[in-house]
Amino acid sequence: MGAGHAHPLHLEHDSPLHRLPPEVKIAATLLFTIVVVVTPREHFRAFAGYAALIVIVAAIARVRPGWLAKRATIELPFVLLAFWLPFAGHGERITWLGLSLSVDGLHGAWNIVAKGTLGVLASLLLAATTSMRDLIIGLDRLRVPEVFTQIATFMLRYLDILAEDARRMRIARLSRGYDQRFLWQVKAFAVGVGALFLRSFERGERVYLAMRSRGYTGRLPLLAHRRTSATHWAAAATLPLAAAGLAVLT
Repeated sequence: MGAGHAHPLHLEHDSPLHRLPPEVKIAATLLFTIVVVVTPREHFRAFAGYAALIVIVAAIARVRPGWLAKRATIELPFVLLAFWLPFAGHGERITWLGLSLSVDGLHGAWNIVAKGTLGVLASLLLAATTSMRDLIIGLDRLRVPEVFTQIATFMLRYLDILAEDARRMRIARLSRGYDQRFLWQVKAFAVGVGALFLRSFERGERVYLAMRSRGYTGRLPLLAHRRTSATHWAAAATLPLAAAGLAVLT
């Protein structure tokens, strides 16, 4: 898992958030998201406060608003679903600009957009300030079951290799006259997917056996262990505690 496997969401900056141990950032993001999710949808001021907290964290991490906005578009399918709810909802209805809208649907749409956006932005900030390797190490230190960290480790290590294999197989199909616009050539695509799966499975078995023979126990080796202090945990707890305070006071 060298530099060639750095994920595209990670930003190489030097900020207080980048220097925090990964496990405290993961815990803080999870707790913040939980607070956001359990907040009643009618507490509009609380959501405004959560958004302000995200802005403050982004400024500390030196993450540009444009960078966040561009990558937050991943939630667009859910936003489109939310815009449909006011028209499809039942119960009390109101009229706005000649449109008949459901009150419950409006609340449901707001609930999806507000909580989904805050969750996505918090996750993006975690990814921007933590490399993929550190994320896995953080999960490992939080005692996430080994099977999950093993799967994530292998996925990280071989995702680029599988993508390159798939690219070469696609070039080979095209050089033999394959045209994906023709339905009767879908068999060639299916055969290629099956071959890629078998090749990946066999490679994974060989690599796993090689790792086991070299002492792999299911945990990532720590190249430089940095002790997580109470100061680190206190700094990371600022975000979820501030969010919890907003939820209670508003």
